[in-house]
Amino acid sequence: MRRIRRDDQVMVITGKDKGKAGRVLRVIKGGERIVVEKLNIVKRHTKPTQQNPQGGIVEKEASIHVSNVMVLTRDNQTARVSYEVKDVDGTQKKVRVSRRTNEAIDE
Repeated sequence: MRRIRRDDQVMVITGKDKGKAGRVLRVIKGGERIVVEKLNIVKRHTKPTQQNPQGGIVEKEASIHVSNVMVLTRDNQTARVSYEVKDVDGTQKKVRVSRRTNEAIDE
């Protein structure tokens, strides 16, 4: 299980985008890195192709290390994430829990 998952709302806590929040677009497997929507924008120079005959400079999101972001809770506060085993619908389930409010992050 990962502490940060796709579609989580996160806030950047260090770096050039510090204080900005966004939605996680994807989690990169091996490197503990994530891509956040409209944050950490970089410019890439592209050659002309059939899809883009002009070529040119394209702006896109670059990855951020997971240690540089924190999950946002429902009330838009940053929180560290821990795990608890809870009884959900009669079965034991491991859920992510906000360390600040002790509420489950997963629905």
